[in-house]
Amino acid sequence: MSSPDRRRRFLALAAAAAALGACGLQPAHAPAPAPGPAAGGAAGGAAAAPGTALRGAVLVDPPADGDAFALVRRLEGRLGRPQAPRLALAVEAGFESEGLAITRQSQITRYNLVGEARYTLTELGTGALRDSGTVRSFTSYSATGSTVATLAAERDARERLMVILADRIVARLLAAAPPAPTAPGAADAPAAPPAPPGRAGP
Repeated sequence: MSSPDRRRRFLALAAAAAALGACGLQPAHAPAPAPGPAAGGAAGGAAAAPGTALRGAVLVDPPADGDAFALVRRLEGRLGRPQAPRLALAVEAGFESEGLAITRQSQITRYNLVGEARYTLTELGTGALRDSGTVRSFTSYSATGSTVATLAAERDARERLMVILADRIVARLLAAAPPAPTAPGAADAPAAPPAPPGRAGP
């Protein structure tokens, strides 16, 4: 390609890029704009994520069995280990086993585990109710292997079910929680006093 052709192509690309910028479009992988009033964030700082006020502030009731241990471990992993707990979370979880696939010999080859968890979030100091609800989910496992393999598959499915229920509880709690207070940014800081009048420096 000759030099004039390359120059015309370069100018055309530059004009197209300028037109996209004027329309407010950005490349798909362009860096996100800094948070601020134009981006919907707090002035001078990033907006706090919803539910961050719960991080390290929720004391989960201790587990009563192996299934509850998996659920509590997941809850603490998502909400953080309590550092200065202000809230108490009580959860009652259970599940039922249902046969899905049955052979002609009346042998069940696949099971469904249908689980339910009821939770209550209260204030530690006053006992006031902050949130409550029920979440449900299910998972399944195969029973076509040996007895040992089937027991291991069931145990793994029960743990997966507890993790799913814990994630749904956390999603409900975070959706209902107020955002954490944001530290004031530079734009919120008081303006510096004017310099006293004097002789200009060199």
